[in-house]
Amino acid sequence: MLENREYRAFADSITEKLLKKYPLVVRRSKGKIPYTAAAGVFDDRSGDELVGWWTNGFWGGLLWQLFGASGDSLYKEEAIRQEELLDSVLMKWRALDHDNGFRWLPTSMAHYRHNQNPGSLNRLMLAANNFCGRFNLSGRFFRAWNDFGDLDRRGLAIIDCMMNLPLLYWASDYTRDPRFKQMAAAHADTTMRDFIRENGSAEHILRYDIETGALLESLGGQGYASGSSWTRGQSWALYGFLFSYLHTGDRRYLDTSCRVADYVLSRIPESGLIPIDYDQPSDVTLEDSTAAAITASGLISLHEQTKKEVYLDTALRLLRVLDEKRCNYDADVDPLLEKCSAAYHDKVHEFPIIYGDYYYVEAILKLAGKATWIW
Repeated sequence: MLENREYRAFADSITEKLLKKYPLVVRRSKGKIPYTAAAGVFDDRSGDELVGWWTNGFWGGLLWQLFGASGDSLYKEEAIRQEELLDSVLMKWRALDHDNGFRWLPTSMAHYRHNQNPGSLNRLMLAANNFCGRFNLSGRFFRAWNDFGDLDRRGLAIIDCMMNLPLLYWASDYTRDPRFKQMAAAHADTTMRDFIRENGSAEHILRYDIETGALLESLGGQGYASGSSWTRGQSWALYGFLFSYLHTGDRRYLDTSCRVADYVLSRIPESGLIPIDYDQPSDVTLEDSTAAAITASGLISLHEQTKKEVYLDTALRLLRVLDEKRCNYDADVDPLLEKCSAAYHDKVHEFPIIYGDYYYVEAILKLAGKATWIW
Protein backbone atom coordinates (compact mmCIF):
# COMPACT_ATOMS: atom_id res chain seq x y z
CA MET A 1 0.00 0.00 0.00
CA LEU A 2 1.09 3.56 -0.66
CA GLU A 3 1.96 5.48 2.45
CA ASN A 4 -0.62 8.05 3.53
CA ARG A 5 1.73 10.93 2.83
CA GLU A 6 2.33 9.64 -0.70
CA TYR A 7 -1.28 9.44 -1.82
CA ARG A 8 -2.09 12.71 -0.07
CA ALA A 9 0.79 14.32 -1.95
CA PHE A 10 -0.59 12.89 -5.20
CA ALA A 11 -4.09 14.16 -4.44
CA ASP A 12 -2.81 17.57 -3.38
CA SER A 13 -0.83 17.93 -6.60
CA ILE A 14 -3.91 17.08 -8.70
CA THR A 15 -6.09 19.42 -6.63
CA GLU A 16 -3.66 22.23 -7.37
CA LYS A 17 -3.99 21.55 -11.10
CA LEU A 18 -7.78 21.46 -10.85
CA LEU A 19 -7.93 24.77 -9.01
CA LYS A 20 -5.78 26.35 -11.72
CA LYS A 21 -7.96 25.03 -14.54
CA TYR A 22 -11.48 25.59 -13.34
CA PRO A 23 -11.73 29.34 -12.58
CA LEU A 24 -11.30 30.12 -16.27
CA VAL A 25 -13.63 27.30 -17.31
CA VAL A 26 -16.36 28.47 -14.92
CA ARG A 27 -16.16 32.10 -16.02
CA ARG A 28 -16.33 31.00 -19.64
CA SER A 29 -19.27 28.66 -19.04
CA LYS A 30 -21.60 30.74 -16.85
CA GLY A 31 -25.23 29.79 -17.32
CA LYS A 32 -24.46 26.58 -19.18
CA ILE A 33 -25.43 23.09 -18.04
CA PRO A 34 -22.86 20.98 -19.88
CA TYR A 35 -23.05 17.32 -20.86
CA THR A 36 -20.25 17.02 -23.42
CA ALA A 37 -17.98 19.29 -25.44
CA ALA A 38 -16.92 19.92 -29.01
CA ALA A 39 -13.52 21.36 -29.91
CA GLY A 40 -12.85 21.86 -26.22
CA VAL A 41 -16.00 23.93 -25.55
CA PHE A 42 -18.86 22.74 -23.33
CA ASP A 43 -22.28 22.29 -24.86
CA ASP A 44 -25.35 23.63 -23.03
CA ARG A 45 -28.42 21.65 -21.93
CA SER A 46 -30.12 24.42 -19.98
CA GLY A 47 -32.82 25.05 -22.63
CA ASP A 48 -36.42 23.88 -22.31
CA GLU A 49 -35.93 20.75 -24.41
CA LEU A 50 -32.85 19.41 -22.61
CA VAL A 51 -32.99 20.92 -19.13
CA GLY A 52 -34.35 17.63 -17.76
CA TRP A 53 -31.42 15.58 -19.07
CA TRP A 54 -30.34 13.05 -16.45
CA THR A 55 -26.75 14.30 -16.14
CA ASN A 56 -27.70 17.91 -15.47
CA GLY A 57 -26.75 17.84 -11.79
CA PHE A 58 -23.12 16.88 -12.25
CA TRP A 59 -21.65 20.23 -13.29
CA GLY A 60 -23.30 21.88 -10.29
CA GLY A 61 -21.96 19.06 -8.12
CA LEU A 62 -18.45 19.54 -9.46
CA LEU A 63 -18.69 23.24 -8.62
CA TRP A 64 -19.77 22.48 -5.06
CA GLN A 65 -16.84 20.09 -4.71
CA LEU A 66 -14.46 22.82 -5.86
CA PHE A 67 -16.08 25.34 -3.52
CA GLY A 68 -15.65 22.99 -0.59
CA ALA A 69 -12.00 22.48 -1.48
CA SER A 70 -11.15 26.12 -2.12
CA GLY A 71 -13.75 28.39 -0.50
CA ASP A 72 -13.81 30.41 -3.72
CA SER A 73 -17.25 32.06 -4.06
CA LEU A 74 -16.99 31.83 -7.85
CA TYR A 75 -17.86 28.15 -7.62
CA LYS A 76 -20.66 28.66 -5.10
CA GLU A 77 -22.36 31.38 -7.12
CA GLU A 78 -22.39 29.31 -10.30
CA ALA A 79 -23.44 26.17 -8.43
CA ILE A 80 -26.48 28.00 -7.07
CA ARG A 81 -27.28 29.20 -10.59
CA GLN A 82 -27.16 25.57 -11.75
CA GLU A 83 -29.56 24.53 -9.00
CA GLU A 84 -32.00 27.27 -9.91
CA LEU A 85 -31.86 26.35 -13.61
CA LEU A 86 -33.18 22.91 -12.68
CA ASP A 87 -36.28 24.35 -10.96
CA SER A 88 -38.28 24.16 -14.18
CA VAL A 89 -37.70 20.38 -14.28
CA LEU A 90 -39.68 19.99 -11.05
CA MET A 91 -42.70 21.22 -13.04
CA LYS A 92 -42.17 18.84 -15.99
CA TRP A 93 -43.57 15.44 -15.04
CA ARG A 94 -42.23 13.76 -18.18
CA ALA A 95 -38.72 14.95 -17.33
CA LEU A 96 -38.77 13.49 -13.81
CA ASP A 97 -37.63 9.90 -13.39
CA HIS A 98 -35.47 7.61 -11.24
CA ASP A 99 -32.52 9.97 -11.86
CA ASN A 100 -33.96 12.61 -9.53
CA GLY A 101 -31.07 11.69 -7.26
CA PHE A 102 -28.46 12.40 -9.92
CA ARG A 103 -30.01 15.82 -10.51
CA TRP A 104 -30.60 17.07 -6.98
CA LEU A 105 -28.06 15.29 -4.78
CA PRO A 106 -25.05 17.01 -6.43
CA THR A 107 -26.86 20.34 -6.51
CA SER A 108 -29.45 20.79 -3.75
CA MET A 109 -27.98 18.27 -1.32
CA ALA A 110 -24.55 19.84 -1.62
CA HIS A 111 -26.05 23.31 -1.10
CA TYR A 112 -28.12 22.15 1.86
CA ARG A 113 -25.15 20.52 3.54
CA HIS A 114 -23.07 23.64 3.16
CA ASN A 115 -25.60 26.04 4.72
CA GLN A 116 -29.03 24.38 5.29
CA ASN A 117 -30.56 26.44 2.51
CA PRO A 118 -34.39 26.16 2.81
CA GLY A 119 -34.92 26.35 -0.96
CA SER A 120 -32.58 23.40 -1.42
CA LEU A 121 -34.45 21.45 1.23
CA ASN A 122 -37.72 22.08 -0.61
CA ARG A 123 -36.24 20.85 -3.90
CA LEU A 124 -34.90 17.70 -2.26
CA MET A 125 -38.26 16.82 -0.75
CA LEU A 126 -40.12 17.48 -4.00
CA ALA A 127 -37.66 15.26 -5.87
CA ALA A 128 -37.84 12.50 -3.24
CA ASN A 129 -41.64 12.43 -3.16
CA ASN A 130 -41.81 12.32 -6.95
CA PHE A 131 -39.26 9.49 -6.98
CA CYS A 132 -41.46 7.42 -4.66
CA GLY A 133 -44.25 7.60 -7.21
CA ARG A 134 -42.20 5.34 -9.50
CA PHE A 135 -42.28 2.37 -7.13
CA ASN A 136 -43.87 -0.83 -8.47
CA LEU A 137 -45.32 -2.59 -5.43
CA SER A 138 -45.68 -6.01 -7.05
CA GLY A 139 -42.09 -6.14 -8.27
CA ARG A 140 -40.59 -4.06 -5.45
CA PHE A 141 -38.55 -1.96 -7.86
CA PHE A 142 -38.40 1.61 -9.13
CA ARG A 143 -39.37 2.05 -12.74
CA ALA A 144 -36.42 3.62 -14.54
CA TRP A 145 -37.66 5.69 -17.47
CA ASN A 146 -40.85 7.19 -18.81
CA ASP A 147 -42.36 5.92 -22.05
CA PHE A 148 -40.87 7.45 -25.18
CA GLY A 149 -42.95 7.44 -28.35
CA ASP A 150 -44.03 3.83 -28.89
CA LEU A 151 -41.48 2.46 -26.40
CA ASP A 152 -43.13 0.79 -23.41
CA ARG A 153 -40.76 1.27 -20.48
CA ARG A 154 -43.17 0.52 -17.65
CA GLY A 155 -41.44 -2.66 -16.48
CA LEU A 156 -37.81 -1.59 -16.85
CA ALA A 157 -35.41 -1.32 -13.92
CA ILE A 158 -31.71 -0.50 -14.25
CA ILE A 159 -28.57 -0.88 -12.14
CA ASP A 160 -27.96 2.89 -12.27
CA CYS A 161 -30.88 3.45 -9.88
CA MET A 162 -28.78 2.21 -6.96
CA MET A 163 -26.94 5.54 -7.13
CA ASN A 164 -30.18 7.50 -6.68
CA LEU A 165 -31.38 5.75 -3.53
CA PRO A 166 -29.46 8.04 -1.13
CA LEU A 167 -32.06 10.73 -1.88
CA LEU A 168 -34.73 8.50 -0.33
CA TYR A 169 -32.63 7.33 2.60
CA TRP A 170 -31.93 10.97 3.42
CA ALA A 171 -35.63 11.89 3.10
CA SER A 172 -36.52 9.22 5.68
CA ASP A 173 -33.89 10.49 8.07
CA TYR A 174 -35.01 14.09 7.65
CA THR A 175 -38.76 13.48 7.97
CA ARG A 176 -38.48 10.56 10.40
CA ASP A 177 -40.86 8.78 8.02
CA PRO A 178 -39.73 5.22 7.18
CA ARG A 179 -41.63 4.90 3.91
CA PHE A 180 -38.84 6.48 1.84
CA LYS A 181 -36.23 4.12 3.30
CA GLN A 182 -38.56 1.13 3.03
CA MET A 183 -38.98 1.62 -0.71
CA ALA A 184 -35.27 2.27 -1.24
CA ALA A 185 -34.29 -0.89 0.67
CA ALA A 186 -36.91 -2.94 -1.18
CA HIS A 187 -35.44 -1.81 -4.50
CA ALA A 188 -31.93 -2.59 -3.25
CA ASP A 189 -33.05 -6.08 -2.23
CA THR A 190 -34.62 -6.73 -5.63
CA THR A 191 -31.49 -5.47 -7.36
CA MET A 192 -29.26 -7.63 -5.17
CA ARG A 193 -31.35 -10.70 -5.97
CA ASP A 194 -31.89 -10.20 -9.70
CA PHE A 195 -29.09 -7.99 -11.03
CA ILE A 196 -25.99 -9.35 -9.34
CA ARG A 197 -24.73 -12.53 -10.99
CA GLU A 198 -23.01 -15.42 -9.25
CA ASN A 199 -19.56 -14.13 -10.30
CA GLY A 200 -20.24 -10.67 -8.88
CA SER A 201 -20.90 -8.93 -12.18
CA ALA A 202 -24.06 -6.89 -12.73
CA GLU A 203 -26.85 -6.77 -15.28
CA HIS A 204 -27.75 -3.39 -16.72
CA ILE A 205 -31.47 -3.56 -17.60
CA LEU A 206 -34.14 -6.05 -16.50
CA ARG A 207 -37.78 -6.15 -17.54
CA TYR A 208 -40.47 -7.13 -15.06
CA ASP A 209 -44.17 -7.91 -15.47
CA ILE A 210 -45.81 -4.71 -14.25
CA GLU A 211 -48.82 -6.53 -12.77
CA THR A 212 -47.24 -9.58 -11.12
CA GLY A 213 -43.67 -8.34 -10.63
CA ALA A 214 -42.26 -11.47 -12.27
CA LEU A 215 -38.84 -11.11 -13.88
CA LEU A 216 -39.31 -11.44 -17.65
CA GLU A 217 -35.96 -10.84 -19.34
CA SER A 218 -32.49 -9.33 -19.25
CA LEU A 219 -31.67 -6.69 -21.84
CA GLY A 220 -28.19 -5.86 -23.09
CA GLY A 221 -28.51 -2.20 -22.30
CA GLN A 222 -25.48 -0.01 -22.86
CA GLY A 223 -22.96 -2.83 -22.80
CA TYR A 224 -21.71 -5.20 -25.48
CA ALA A 225 -24.49 -7.80 -25.20
CA SER A 226 -26.98 -9.37 -22.83
CA GLY A 227 -24.95 -11.17 -20.18
CA SER A 228 -21.83 -9.06 -20.67
CA SER A 229 -20.30 -6.65 -18.16
CA TRP A 230 -20.84 -3.02 -19.07
CA THR A 231 -18.12 -1.32 -17.06
CA ARG A 232 -20.03 1.74 -15.94
CA GLY A 233 -22.82 -0.55 -14.77
CA GLN A 234 -20.32 -2.44 -12.62
CA SER A 235 -19.19 0.87 -11.11
CA TRP A 236 -22.80 1.89 -10.37
CA ALA A 237 -23.34 -1.43 -8.58
CA LEU A 238 -20.09 -1.24 -6.60
CA TYR A 239 -20.73 2.31 -5.40
CA GLY A 240 -24.52 2.08 -5.14
CA PHE A 241 -24.67 -0.92 -2.83
CA LEU A 242 -22.13 0.78 -0.60
CA PHE A 243 -24.55 3.72 -0.24
CA SER A 244 -27.33 1.38 0.86
CA TYR A 245 -25.02 -0.09 3.48
CA LEU A 246 -24.00 3.34 4.75
CA HIS A 247 -27.63 4.43 5.11
CA THR A 248 -29.07 1.21 6.56
CA GLY A 249 -26.20 -0.63 8.24
CA ASP A 250 -27.36 -3.81 6.48
CA ARG A 251 -24.22 -5.90 6.04
CA ARG A 252 -25.66 -7.68 3.00
CA TYR A 253 -25.27 -4.49 0.98
CA LEU A 254 -21.63 -4.09 1.99
CA ASP A 255 -20.96 -7.72 1.11
CA THR A 256 -22.59 -7.18 -2.29
CA SER A 257 -20.49 -4.09 -2.94
CA CYS A 258 -17.39 -6.14 -2.13
CA ARG A 259 -18.49 -8.97 -4.43
CA VAL A 260 -18.85 -6.54 -7.31
CA ALA A 261 -15.57 -4.83 -6.43
CA ASP A 262 -13.70 -8.14 -6.36
CA TYR A 263 -15.13 -9.02 -9.77
CA VAL A 264 -14.09 -5.64 -11.16
CA LEU A 265 -10.58 -5.98 -9.75
CA SER A 266 -10.26 -9.32 -11.54
CA ARG A 267 -11.16 -7.73 -14.88
CA ILE A 268 -9.22 -4.45 -14.92
CA PRO A 269 -6.73 -4.55 -17.83
CA GLU A 270 -3.03 -4.38 -17.11
CA SER A 271 -2.96 -0.93 -18.71
CA GLY A 272 -5.44 0.40 -16.14
CA LEU A 273 -7.48 1.88 -19.01
CA ILE A 274 -11.08 0.75 -18.62
CA PRO A 275 -12.99 -0.56 -21.68
CA ILE A 276 -16.67 0.12 -22.30
CA ASP A 277 -17.43 -3.52 -21.50
CA TYR A 278 -15.19 -6.04 -19.75
CA ASP A 279 -16.46 -8.63 -22.24
CA GLN A 280 -16.05 -6.61 -25.44
CA PRO A 281 -14.12 -8.41 -28.21
CA SER A 282 -10.36 -8.51 -27.72
CA ASP A 283 -9.75 -6.58 -30.95
CA VAL A 284 -11.93 -3.66 -29.74
CA THR A 285 -9.99 -0.98 -27.89
CA LEU A 286 -12.84 1.41 -27.02
CA GLU A 287 -12.54 2.98 -23.56
CA ASP A 288 -14.80 4.60 -20.99
CA SER A 289 -12.89 6.87 -18.64
CA THR A 290 -16.10 7.59 -16.70
CA ALA A 291 -16.18 3.98 -15.53
CA ALA A 292 -12.60 4.32 -14.31
CA ALA A 293 -13.39 7.49 -12.34
CA ILE A 294 -16.59 6.15 -10.77
CA THR A 295 -14.91 2.86 -9.86
CA ALA A 296 -12.01 4.72 -8.25
CA SER A 297 -14.28 6.93 -6.16
CA GLY A 298 -16.37 3.96 -5.07
CA LEU A 299 -13.29 1.94 -4.14
CA ILE A 300 -11.94 4.76 -1.97
CA SER A 301 -15.17 4.79 0.06
CA LEU A 302 -15.29 0.99 0.13
CA HIS A 303 -11.78 0.94 1.56
CA GLU A 304 -12.91 3.32 4.31
CA GLN A 305 -15.50 0.76 5.39
CA THR A 306 -13.54 -2.48 4.92
CA LYS A 307 -9.90 -1.37 5.36
CA LYS A 308 -9.00 -3.72 2.48
CA GLU A 309 -5.87 -2.13 1.08
CA VAL A 310 -6.36 -3.65 -2.37
CA TYR A 311 -9.37 -1.36 -2.88
CA LEU A 312 -7.40 1.79 -2.14
CA ASP A 313 -4.40 0.59 -4.13
CA THR A 314 -6.60 -0.08 -7.16
CA ALA A 315 -8.33 3.29 -6.87
CA LEU A 316 -4.95 5.03 -6.81
CA ARG A 317 -3.80 3.03 -9.81
CA LEU A 318 -6.86 4.02 -11.84
CA LEU A 319 -6.53 7.68 -10.86
CA ARG A 320 -2.83 7.76 -11.72
CA VAL A 321 -3.55 6.33 -15.17
CA LEU A 322 -6.30 8.89 -15.76
CA ASP A 323 -4.04 11.69 -14.55
CA GLU A 324 -1.16 10.66 -16.79
CA LYS A 325 -3.05 9.60 -19.92
CA ARG A 326 -6.64 10.83 -19.99
CA CYS A 327 -6.83 14.22 -18.23
CA ASN A 328 -6.56 17.58 -19.95
CA TYR A 329 -5.65 20.23 -17.38
CA ASP A 330 -5.38 23.01 -19.97
CA ALA A 331 -7.51 25.92 -18.72
CA ASP A 332 -8.35 26.84 -22.32
CA VAL A 333 -10.16 23.50 -22.70
CA ASP A 334 -13.48 23.11 -20.86
CA PRO A 335 -13.71 19.33 -20.26
CA LEU A 336 -11.27 17.36 -18.13
CA LEU A 337 -11.48 13.62 -18.87
CA GLU A 338 -10.89 12.27 -22.35
CA LYS A 339 -12.12 9.03 -23.96
CA CYS A 340 -15.45 8.71 -22.18
CA SER A 341 -18.20 6.60 -23.76
CA ALA A 342 -21.92 6.43 -23.03
CA ALA A 343 -22.75 3.05 -24.60
CA TYR A 344 -20.99 0.32 -26.56
CA HIS A 345 -23.35 0.35 -29.54
CA ASP A 346 -23.56 4.12 -29.93
CA LYS A 347 -22.23 5.51 -33.18
CA VAL A 348 -19.88 7.89 -31.36
CA HIS A 349 -17.43 6.89 -28.62
CA GLU A 350 -14.60 8.37 -26.57
CA PHE A 351 -15.78 11.94 -26.07
CA PRO A 352 -16.00 14.20 -22.97
CA ILE A 353 -18.85 13.46 -20.54
CA ILE A 354 -19.50 15.67 -17.52
CA TYR A 355 -20.09 12.93 -14.95
CA GLY A 356 -16.63 11.56 -15.71
CA ASP A 357 -15.20 14.93 -14.69
CA TYR A 358 -17.37 14.98 -11.57
CA TYR A 359 -16.34 11.56 -10.27
CA TYR A 360 -12.66 12.15 -11.00
CA VAL A 361 -12.75 15.39 -8.99
CA GLU A 362 -14.76 13.72 -6.21
CA ALA A 363 -12.25 10.87 -5.98
CA ILE A 364 -9.23 13.19 -5.90
CA LEU A 365 -10.77 15.40 -3.23
CA LYS A 366 -11.62 12.36 -1.11
CA LEU A 367 -7.94 11.44 -1.08
CA ALA A 368 -7.05 15.05 -0.27
CA GLY A 369 -9.55 15.11 2.62
CA LYS A 370 -11.48 17.97 1.00
CA ALA A 371 -14.54 16.32 -0.56
CA THR A 372 -18.13 17.38 0.09
CA TRP A 373 -20.23 14.30 0.84
CA ILE A 374 -23.47 14.51 -1.13
CA TRP A 375 -24.62 10.88 -0.97
